Amino acid sequence: MTLKATVIPVTPLSQNCTIFWCDETNKGVVVDPGGDVPLILEAIEKIGVDIEKILLTHGHFDHVGGAMDLAENLSVPIIGPHKDDEFITTQVEAAQKMYDLSGGKDVAGNTWLDEGDQIQFGNVTLDIVHTPGHTPGHIVFYNQEANVAQVGDVLFKGGIGRTDFPRGDLPTLENSITQKLWPLGNDITFIPGHGPTSTFGAERATNPFVGDAVLKS
Repeated sequence: MTLKATVIPVTPLSQNCTIFWCDETNKGVVVDPGGDVPLILEAIEKIGVDIEKILLTHGHFDHVGGAMDLAENLSVPIIGPHKDDEFITTQVEAAQKMYDLSGGKDVAGNTWLDEGDQIQFGNVTLDIVHTPGHTPGHIVFYNQEANVAQVGDVLFKGGIGRTDFPRGDLPTLENSITQKLWPLGNDITFIPGHGPTSTFGAERATNPFVGDAVLKS
């Protein structure tokens, strides 16, 4: 089995919507369809993947705004994030107005995820890691066999998620990264919610916020 992935930047905030699929069965999932649903549908059709689920890392509108429309179009369920983000997933329409944006919908009818849960599609299993700090209900999707993780807005190449949003907390975020993500292994390639991919090892060596040298100083 080989886990395949393609990233589609969506919304004016260039949020990384990710399509994961199993190359043996062609079954797949869409992670964080924040908007631009026609663009996501075009990519799905081009790949030729059969989408079974929509997955959400956390509740911010640029990650979930297109979930309801995409779910309706594909007749698939919305799964995630952790229930602690319900106060955000139900306020998508109000939040986007603060950025002079529109089109996103409040999320309803989704299934919440907890630490240790798993998502399966085809022959692929994604493990769920609860990583609060950026938001209280943030989760990460991790596939051990492919050494790949979709980390949403927890960690970026050279950066970390913001903690100045409601119920964000910097020490909690730092703990999520160092105690939940780093133990997964230095060779894990991660797809962040915005910007380019990196590896946990590279960030431990160079990240100015949570790198090993910074945390030891």
